[in-house]
Amino acid sequence: MEALLNSSFLPPYSPPGQHPLPYFFPPLPKSLKPLKPRNDRNTSLFASTPSVSANWTLSDGNSRKTFRRNLRKKPLSDDDARRIIKERARYLSVLRRNQGSQAQAPKWIRRTPEQMAQLLKDDRDGHIYGKHVVAAIKTVRGLSTRPEGSYDMRQVMSSFITKLTFREMCIVLKEQRGWRQARDFFWWMKLQLCYRPSVIAYTLLLRVYGQAGKISLAEDTFLEMIEVGCEPDEVACGTMLCTYARWGRHKAMLSFYSAVCERGILPSIAVLNFMISSLQKKSLHEEVLRMWEQIIELAVTPNHFTYTIAINSYARKGLLEEALCTLRRMKNSGLVPEELTYSLLISLCLKLNQQANAVELYEDMKSQGVTPSNYMYASMLSLYQKEGEYKKALALFSEMERNKIAADEVIYGIMIRIYGKLGFYMEAESTFKEVEQLGLLNEEKTYVAMVQVRLNAGKYDMALSLLEQMQSRNIPFSMFAYNTLLHCHVCKEDVAAAESTFQVMSKMGTPDSSACNDLLSLYVKLGLLKKAKAFILNLKTKNIKFDMPLYRTVIKVYGKEGLVNQAEELVNEMQSYGLELDDFTKTSLVRMYGESGKMIEAENTFKALEKPDVVAISLMLQLHLEKGDDIKINGFLTSLLETSGGLEAASQLIRKFVKSGKDPLWCAGEINKAEKLHFLVVELGAKPGDTSIASLISFYGRQHQLRLAKKVFDSVTGSSAVGRPVYSSMIDAYARCGNLEEANRLYEEMVAQGLGQDAVTISVMVNAFTNHGNPLDRKPKIMRVVSCAGKLLLAADIYDRMASSGVPTSLQTYSTMIRQYFVYGKAGNLDKASEMFNTALSADIKIDEKAYTNMITCYGKAGRTSEAFALFNEMKKEGIRPGKISYDTMINAFAVTGLYEQAQQLFQTMQSEGYCPDTFTHLALTRAYLEGKKYLEAEEIIHVMRNKGLRPTCAYFNEIITAYSKAGLVTDAERVYVRISETGIAPDMSCYRTMLRTYMENGCLDEGISFFRSIYRTVKPDIFILSAAVHLYEHAGMKHEAEDVLELLNMHGLAFQKNLRVGRKVVQH
Repeated sequence: MEALLNSSFLPPYSPPGQHPLPYFFPPLPKSLKPLKPRNDRNTSLFASTPSVSANWTLSDGNSRKTFRRNLRKKPLSDDDARRIIKERARYLSVLRRNQGSQAQAPKWIRRTPEQMAQLLKDDRDGHIYGKHVVAAIKTVRGLSTRPEGSYDMRQVMSSFITKLTFREMCIVLKEQRGWRQARDFFWWMKLQLCYRPSVIAYTLLLRVYGQAGKISLAEDTFLEMIEVGCEPDEVACGTMLCTYARWGRHKAMLSFYSAVCERGILPSIAVLNFMISSLQKKSLHEEVLRMWEQIIELAVTPNHFTYTIAINSYARKGLLEEALCTLRRMKNSGLVPEELTYSLLISLCLKLNQQANAVELYEDMKSQGVTPSNYMYASMLSLYQKEGEYKKALALFSEMERNKIAADEVIYGIMIRIYGKLGFYMEAESTFKEVEQLGLLNEEKTYVAMVQVRLNAGKYDMALSLLEQMQSRNIPFSMFAYNTLLHCHVCKEDVAAAESTFQVMSKMGTPDSSACNDLLSLYVKLGLLKKAKAFILNLKTKNIKFDMPLYRTVIKVYGKEGLVNQAEELVNEMQSYGLELDDFTKTSLVRMYGESGKMIEAENTFKALEKPDVVAISLMLQLHLEKGDDIKINGFLTSLLETSGGLEAASQLIRKFVKSGKDPLWCAGEINKAEKLHFLVVELGAKPGDTSIASLISFYGRQHQLRLAKKVFDSVTGSSAVGRPVYSSMIDAYARCGNLEEANRLYEEMVAQGLGQDAVTISVMVNAFTNHGNPLDRKPKIMRVVSCAGKLLLAADIYDRMASSGVPTSLQTYSTMIRQYFVYGKAGNLDKASEMFNTALSADIKIDEKAYTNMITCYGKAGRTSEAFALFNEMKKEGIRPGKISYDTMINAFAVTGLYEQAQQLFQTMQSEGYCPDTFTHLALTRAYLEGKKYLEAEEIIHVMRNKGLRPTCAYFNEIITAYSKAGLVTDAERVYVRISETGIAPDMSCYRTMLRTYMENGCLDEGISFFRSIYRTVKPDIFILSAAVHLYEHAGMKHEAEDVLELLNMHGLAFQKNLRVGRKVVQH
């Protein structure tokens, strides 16, 4: 190669008589310049060396025009057919390229009998050349069976002297397969009189050497070609470049390519493709991209293969923008990228977390008519799974089924994980069984995916059995599988099995922080703090790298043990690694410092909080209540009440102190804290929660401390509205202390305020009346008690006792019993309500509008609209003019079954009768439109109300949001929710619950989590909102955030709702 590059191939040369181009080959030496041929018959025909004799000069064999004119083929009769065949083959090649996994090999195109006859006539059935040429080819090829040196080429070819022209000798050379035979024949060929040095002959020999890998011979031949005065053209140079590329001589190839470019010779695009393909096979992507840039600069037109190689190299180097730019250039040139090219780019987008570009590429591929492969579908399904776009994932899976593309194990595994995220455990199980029946169950990931689904469903034994089945089938466990096995044992709270699994993982390698956190969390959950501390020490000795969740768990252990110094060291270690303390960790430190008596450190840590939440402030308040610092208590209580949800936190703290006060050891101190906190809240102009007040009053009532109970009750009754629990607890205190008159008076006051719906209170009152006199003597009070309490069995029992005692029944009693049946009874009690109404009719009692309205409500609630409307008309026939409440009730009855046209007609009739519809009437009409799927008409009612001067409440918007949620129209639900604030109304708790339920049931994990984070600081702790947040975090894989919300639930004494289901409506819609 060095000799080749150091030869006269390098200096530039401009032929005379032409405009100088940038680079040309050098002029020939004078000794090798072609001279006019001489008629010297004494020249020897068989020279012993291939060198040029001084008595014989080379003729001008470099005239390509003359040579090509002699080699021009005679047109044959089937040339047009051959053209058609080639065009057809090219078309089928493009078609196969775009068919993806469904590519089909083309069938052979057969000639017609007429074409075949003409082919034989033209002597092209295997004898393309003349018979003497074919004989020469066979003769030279036959030498391949003879050892080298055992023959003399001059003797072998003696019969062909003067019979072969120069063109025919080139044909014989081209048809050789062995490099030795080609070398010997070329040596013989140069001895013939008709031979003239030509770049074509040398190129043919270079090609044979290149195919055989004889690079040294090829280089010597190329040098000889230059020495004899043949200027290498692009074909000869391209042949050498392909030789270097074929055998991996990339350094020599690039050096030779530089020399070729310097001489102004531009290889064809086929040669360039061969070169960059060879470079890419050896992962020399930088050289590939450098050549690609040169191709663009030299204005060479790339073909489909060139673009594909360039895009592939850009993708391998992670240069997404350049790859996409090349893809656009490729499409602009009219070329359609292959499925493999799109797949590679989409994989790169997913690796770089550019999901939007991946989706855009996928849509572009489909618009180009390229059929996706299994790998492409698997990539897109994985993308949709990570993004939580479960609807799109299921739609993509359906698309595969429509296109009859068989899913492989990877795709089935992704679908199992998606079903698990959505809570579709039955669908996941059936998919797993289908994979097993198809014989595709071979990979560990599929097993582990199904195990995780069973873990999320709480089926720990089934998850373990599947892992055992996996082990019995000799499928090796990776660290990921052992992590899942450990998690199974942690969920089952099997300490021994979890420790054994962790030991196996330690022998395989270093367990990750997630596995360590699982085992440590198990120790903390079961109260095995000694094991937890030993485990932490073991982790530190093994230098296991902690992540943030593991740090938090360790701090929790230190907090429970009061190890403040160790916790401080751990915090310093976290900060040295660049980890920022979150508010949850800081709050844990505040608790730790406070419980250990380090109030200064607790306050400093509290001040370090960016935005103290309710938990942190209530914690500081609790610590100062224990210390008795009144100034700090007032300060933190004021801050707590100014914080959203602070009043509920203070009430929770009161309940906590009361609950602790039941313990005789803590009775006095804890109750004093509760009482003190209660009166401080009242002094600051707030009212603790009714449950907190009731718990304090009930405690005093059980202790027969009526004066203290009354003091607490009086502190809240004069300032603001008091709820039913407060009245109930005070009535119970009066009853326990024997003061029935006050109990009766307070109960009548409660009933007068419409707060009598309490089963406990009615039980207290009934027992009080029963134990201190005949309850039947006080029938009106008892019936009013029953009416307000809402206990159907108790009301029915008292009614039966009245009937058996012969007490006359009034219309008010009948109305009360009808109301009990349809408001507090089940659907089967409609017949009893109807029987009670008919009894009233047969008792010669004049039925009033209220009784009719109660019965219409009964029928409407049960969905029996025709009976309700018939009773409404019967009331008018009896001469009773329906009032506004009756119209509202009938519209509500139409709303239950979605009869919006009848409801609208009744609405207009009501206005013609002189009644002005209020907010309740419009709400009933809204429900009718929503039940009839007329969502836009329902929204229009809000505009009508505002035009009439009526202000719609949150209940209107909540009804519309609920309807959109049931229909799976999440975007419309969001739009209506935004309109609440636009109308100047603050969303209430019902709206928050409805929106969160909408996101949860439709599988919108990111939107649901974002919505929860935007509201949880502004609303008081709610059991549904917090439980829904736990489910959303768990399905999104955010386990630690879910644990934080669970702790918040426990802190407020709220029970976690396990029966909520994420993505329940995804498949339905």
